[in-house]
Amino acid sequence: MKLICEILYIISAICFIVGLKGLSNPKTARRGNLFSAVGMAIAIATTLLYPIDLAANNYLWILGGMAIGALIGWQRAIKVEMTAMPQLVSIFNGFGGLSAMLLAILEALKFGNITSTLQSVIVFSTMFIGGVSFSGSVLAYLKLDGKVKDKHVILPAHSIINLLLLSLTIGALVFAILNPNTLSIAIATVLSLLYGFSFVAPIGGADMPVVISLLNSVTGISAAVAGYLYDNQIMILGGILVGASGTILTLLMCQAMNRSLLNVIVGGFASSGAVGAAAAGGDQDQTIQEATPIDVAILLNYSSQVIIVPGYGMAVAQAQKQAKELDAMLTEKGVEVYYGIHPVAGRMPGHMNVLLAEVDISYDKLLDLDDCNSKLADTDIVLIIGANDVVNPSALDDPSSNIYGMPILEVWHAKQTVVFKRSMKPGYAGIQNPLFFNDNNKMLFGDAKDSLSKIVDELKTL
Repeated sequence: MKLICEILYIISAICFIVGLKGLSNPKTARRGNLFSAVGMAIAIATTLLYPIDLAANNYLWILGGMAIGALIGWQRAIKVEMTAMPQLVSIFNGFGGLSAMLLAILEALKFGNITSTLQSVIVFSTMFIGGVSFSGSVLAYLKLDGKVKDKHVILPAHSIINLLLLSLTIGALVFAILNPNTLSIAIATVLSLLYGFSFVAPIGGADMPVVISLLNSVTGISAAVAGYLYDNQIMILGGILVGASGTILTLLMCQAMNRSLLNVIVGGFASSGAVGAAAAGGDQDQTIQEATPIDVAILLNYSSQVIIVPGYGMAVAQAQKQAKELDAMLTEKGVEVYYGIHPVAGRMPGHMNVLLAEVDISYDKLLDLDDCNSKLADTDIVLIIGANDVVNPSALDDPSSNIYGMPILEVWHAKQTVVFKRSMKPGYAGIQNPLFFNDNNKMLFGDAKDSLSKIVDELKTL
């Protein structure tokens, strides 16, 4: 029986690896997700069947807990809106950290005189990493969902506070390792949770996708260490895969913003509110060119190549179906239509890709940052739907800007740009966009879904 379980664990591990490979490409992402789900189902079933002392286990409680968790997860996944997907990912990730933390606490409470120092270090490391992942993910969820504002959780000299709190937490963990008792465990747990909350507090704005990915990798590490506690190979492997892939994704996003991970953690966009506010008000004397749906429809009707740049605003407006309808109509007229996808557009990695895949937009039309920039000079019109910071030229020419140095979609090289916005309010990074005042840019104000519908109606008459 043990040999069979080991073979099933290997099959499960292969499913995880194949699934991760599939998730690296939009065309194979759905299949990759299914492979990963099958691998997890095999791993859970195998763990329940693994040769153990059956008398020491209560399968009724185990299966009951699994059923409740599966029901809650299914219900949340079915009902979640695309705009709330980052929040869902964040809170689910947090519960993974909570699970690791609770397992570590239970193990710590069972410590006796024969417990080795190495085992104590592993247990309390798991508790610390899981606690940071849980409380940090919960705060990230609250921020993304608009329930908590950055200004309500950021303290003066917050980076110094974080360093002091981290030192205090490490000290408490060392004390708990040397003197494992209920009080020391409780203090170490509370400080770990508090540090996780404080760690995420000063990070906001355009850095949030990086934070979600980083916390995801931290949860993977905590799962791997928990697997070591229980000598469970599949937990170790699964945790390592999640931790490694999350770390790689985090570093890739930092590279996409031309910033170091340390810079993101210590000096997030949200911490530069004063600069952002100044930038937001610095263009009050400049004028914009406002467009109407018929104006945009005429421009599109006489175009040969169009690029659509989606952003979080398009997700909020649920305008992807109207974008697909416009795409189909222009394609029928012989117009080439592409979509420029910035690596950190939206509120989580791949947010825009998922949004467009939801309405079956061809993956062949999705351009990454470099491919999109190479096509812009030959593009007649760029429709910027709910995007802001990823097309802001300040990233290239304004050293005082919060986003300076971040690679962006250089849409102003196209013959014409049209920005879909509800108002002139700055984007997620809190800074104004000089693109709005360019001679070859027009602003189309209103709900993106409604604006696209009107443009489609006008195109039908041309």
